[in-house]
Amino acid sequence: MPLEFELCLRRPFTLLSHEALLNIYYSASCLKKKAGEFLRPFGLTDVQFNLMMLLKYQSDPEEGLSQAQLSDMMLVNRANITSLIDRMEKADLVIRTPAPADRRSNIVKLTGRGKELLTQIEPLYTKEVKRIMAVLKQTEQKTVIAMLEKIRGNITEQNGTKTRNVSLVRV
Repeated sequence: MPLEFELCLRRPFTLLSHEALLNIYYSASCLKKKAGEFLRPFGLTDVQFNLMMLLKYQSDPEEGLSQAQLSDMMLVNRANITSLIDRMEKADLVIRTPAPADRRSNIVKLTGRGKELLTQIEPLYTKEVKRIMAVLKQTEQKTVIAMLEKIRGNITEQNGTKTRNVSLVRV
C-alpha cells in the first residue's frame, strides 16, 4: 500500500527521494512496533532481545562481551548500556563481572534464565522473521540489503562517522 495512503496524506509527495526515505523510516518504525508486540509477552524489549542475541552469537562460549563491545554492536548510546544491563541483571537475564585484564571494564554473560528464555523465544522469532520477509524472494532480500548498505555508506561518507552494526539474528 502506498505510504501516502497509510499516512492519510492529503497531497502526493513532490520529491521521490523524500518518499523513498520516509518509506524506509516508516517501515523501520513498523518493524520496531511489531518487535515490541512480539517480545512483550516474554517481558522483553527489542533492545534487550538484541543484547541477548549478541551475547549468544557474537561471544565465545562462556566468555561474554564487554559493555564497550556490546555498545559498539548495538544502536544505543554508551551511557544507556549501563542502565540497560542494570535492568537485565535485576531480571536475572545477564550477569556482569569485572574483566580479568581490566577491572574498570565489565564482562556481560547470559545467565541460565537468560539462556532458557532465549531458547524459548528464538524459534518463534525465527518463524516470525521468515513470515514477515516471505513477501520478498531471497534475491530481493539481498537487493534490499545492498541498497540499504549503499544508503548507510553515503550517510557515513557525509558525516564521517562509523556506521553502527546491529543484529537481532545469528550473524
